[in-house]
Amino acid sequence: MFIIGFLFVSRSVPLKSIEVELEVRDHVATVVSTLTYENKEDKPVEAVFVFPLPGDAAVCHFSAKIGQTQIVAEVKEKQQAREEYDDALSSGQQAFLLEESEQSPDIFTLSVGSLPPGESASIKLEYVTELAVQADDGLRFCLPAVLNPRCQPQGRKSSQHLNLVTSVPASLVPYSLSFSARVSSPRPVSKVESNCSLDPLQHLNTEQTQATAKLAAGHKFDRGVELLIYYKDAHQPTAVVEAGQTTAKTGTLMGDPVVMLSLYPEFPQSVMSSVASCGEFVFLLDRSGSMDCPTDDSMQEDTLLLLLKSLPMGCYFNIYSFGDTYEYIFPKSVEYCEKTLEEAVKKVEEMAADLGGTEILDSLKHIYSQPCIPNQPRQLFVFTDGEVFNTKEVINLVKTNSGSHRCFSFGIGEGASSALINGLAKEGGGHAQFITGTDRMQPKVRKSLRFALQPAVEDISVTWDLPKGVSVTVLSPPITAVFQGQRSLLYAQLTGQVGAASEGSVMVKYSLAGHPSQSQLHFSLKPAEDTGLTVHRLGARTLIRSLEMEEKDDEAPQDEGVKERVVELSVQSGVSSSYTAFIVVHKGNGKPIEGPLVRRNIPTSSECIFPGTNDKKGTYVDGSPLACLGNVEAPTIKKPPRDPLLQLVSLQKASGYWLLNPALAAALGKTSEEVDKTKPPAVNQEMWATILALIWLHAFKMDAKEEWELLAMKAVSWLHAQNGKTHNNKVFYIKTFLKTRI
Repeated sequence: MFIIGFLFVSRSVPLKSIEVELEVRDHVATVVSTLTYENKEDKPVEAVFVFPLPGDAAVCHFSAKIGQTQIVAEVKEKQQAREEYDDALSSGQQAFLLEESEQSPDIFTLSVGSLPPGESASIKLEYVTELAVQADDGLRFCLPAVLNPRCQPQGRKSSQHLNLVTSVPASLVPYSLSFSARVSSPRPVSKVESNCSLDPLQHLNTEQTQATAKLAAGHKFDRGVELLIYYKDAHQPTAVVEAGQTTAKTGTLMGDPVVMLSLYPEFPQSVMSSVASCGEFVFLLDRSGSMDCPTDDSMQEDTLLLLLKSLPMGCYFNIYSFGDTYEYIFPKSVEYCEKTLEEAVKKVEEMAADLGGTEILDSLKHIYSQPCIPNQPRQLFVFTDGEVFNTKEVINLVKTNSGSHRCFSFGIGEGASSALINGLAKEGGGHAQFITGTDRMQPKVRKSLRFALQPAVEDISVTWDLPKGVSVTVLSPPITAVFQGQRSLLYAQLTGQVGAASEGSVMVKYSLAGHPSQSQLHFSLKPAEDTGLTVHRLGARTLIRSLEMEEKDDEAPQDEGVKERVVELSVQSGVSSSYTAFIVVHKGNGKPIEGPLVRRNIPTSSECIFPGTNDKKGTYVDGSPLACLGNVEAPTIKKPPRDPLLQLVSLQKASGYWLLNPALAAALGKTSEEVDKTKPPAVNQEMWATILALIWLHAFKMDAKEEWELLAMKAVSWLHAQNGKTHNNKVFYIKTFLKTRI
């Protein structure tokens, strides 16, 4: 692969620079990217660039500037757009085509056709997207820069788009990136963090409700640009009503007002302070060759250890892993006890990334074929780098089985498919997390486990109360999952007499742990000023995605009109879909461009991956057997020593206690003699070991409390069970006695 990268930098690559401008308004982002092309060759060039975008982005503008002439693209049915593009090139004209992949909505192909020698062109691409709420209440924006090759299962037809994916190491990417962001909100912007080096945050007003940030010079393409935006008093319920487009027909989506509601239901404290003591927890691990690096491998192993130790007694669990094939530790889910836990931990420690390609579909089918255990709600945790070929097929399978489980997904490493990770969680009624760079996976996974241990919210209904003469058409799919502190978004088209002084409300009702609850939001129907058509485009994107999933649903009767409706919506709203494309044709001065057309594939950055085995049954769609290093023998890299916290966690027993032995003493940084001599006579060894472990956690690992809180709760419950209520005084006495010793 390094040879391929050398060939790319040894000849001229027409893409010279990418400039990205991000504007964030509260929790909605507008991204404008400008790509500058220049042909330094002596022949006309067609440049093809396959690149990633956020999977839930609504691409809403595409234009080309040639010299002083700027042409805005039209959205057309995809096959028609392709034919117009081919016809233009064959007749010596310039043309520009932007297409969304039919397999995965986070991959786009940009074709720049017939760029004459010495000529330059500027391409502008704009999209809007919502920002996801993170575990620490930050809002996450990610500009993906890494596009890892997607593994194509045996016997599957290759994608026209993904065949053009060409990946090189970050140091060989031949174009530059500049990035700037402007953030505004009704609430003060407290901070902006990034995985990349940023110039200092600049507040633009005394209220600190507006700020700018800029990517520092010298950014490498080894990672996406991730921003975490924090507001003071964030995540309050809000409503934005946006006026329709004046040129659009009343009664259509673009002609009517559209409302966007952000709902944050609050759960009773009594529910939040307790966790479930039942459930079937199924963990699905990625063991494909692309996961074969010491960081990803140990991250999965350590995180799974923490999860297993945090599970409640009385639940059921199983562990699956997948690559070209799939494996499981137990033929069916087993009850959580010391014996099954020890067996599982031993098997996990023996696992390696040695199962070939990334084929997740068959493993999911097998999991869903297993009957659910009565009174044990199924919770599925999926860990993957997301390099799958058939994203929509996988998501559709989860959607089909969403009534029997909740799905929590984790994208590991740079280039994980946002379409896959977010889609699994959305359709599975769970929560999605991304772990990149130096992120610790454990606190993010623990947050999802907390969600999984919350009672499932049932019987969710949404009721609208609007003035007489105003009707509502909901654009969003039904709400299927509600979690404490997490946002639920609703888009709806308002038809009729929407007056400036009138008011509406929406009521979300649901059942929580058998008790009826509700959350209501009142909002003004007066359209907000200066919103452009952002809300309309996000609403259109939401409806388009729902219809596409309906069209792909193998279980449902096929509606011949679904595709036509998607195309109609896409053309009307100017928002991309898998059935449409943006097309620009520039006839120039009328003279055809002469000379043979040379094709140039623009490379993207890909993570370097050490091969764990050369026995690959799947094939990466860029034609290389591995994402980056081909068959180069990987250097031997030792696993880093286990973190002291995880060392202590590994010693905890299933019911929550620790044994007083040399291994525990070592984990605490003490000798066996130091630990033994401090034990009060009235306390047995297991109780003393457990108390010491808890004191050590509180004394030295409070910064990681969210990681060990659940297993500590289990330990405290075990202690209470040993001595009843009088045990509280004993614990307080021991804690005081050892305050200066441990």
